[in-house]
Amino acid sequence: MKATGIVRRIDDLGRVVIPKEIRRTQRIREGDPLEIFTTGAGEVIFKKYSPMGELAGFAGQYAEVLNRSLSLTALVCDRDSIIAAAGGSKRDYQERGVSIPLERIMDRRKPFWHSGKAEECVFPCEGSDKHILGACPLLAGGDVAGAVLLLSADKSARPSESEQAALQIAASFLAKQVED
Repeated sequence: MKATGIVRRIDDLGRVVIPKEIRRTQRIREGDPLEIFTTGAGEVIFKKYSPMGELAGFAGQYAEVLNRSLSLTALVCDRDSIIAAAGGSKRDYQERGVSIPLERIMDRRKPFWHSGKAEECVFPCEGSDKHILGACPLLAGGDVAGAVLLLSADKSARPSESEQAALQIAASFLAKQVED
């Protein structure tokens, strides 16, 4: 583990201030849950908690089903990175950080559908050759836990009604799994 060299004191209420630079580089937002671990060596470790991380295997299976049914690349991501990919090359997407435009789509809390205009393409991560055809945020307990995406290489493609319905069902189902 890399030490950052920043020392903080705990106040009377047991609070520790995490510096803004660390919050920015680690993409920790206000209200994000953190897990706290202790080691036998006296270390206290803060780790970002992702409820989607526990569902990575299940999300991968759902992405596979979407890929087989719709013949499109399917991704499932949490707020920070892509946790499951099916279709195309998994290693091109798996565990890559989500793009800022994808973060904005999730923050809007409603489905995104590509308009069919090449200049309006949104990419899921840096270096992706496929753009987002459709994205549905996973809303679990009133919070955004991630998103389910369908990708396309055709920049003028628009999602069909069946693709939109399948994506919305996938997002609703995975959000329910996160809640339970």
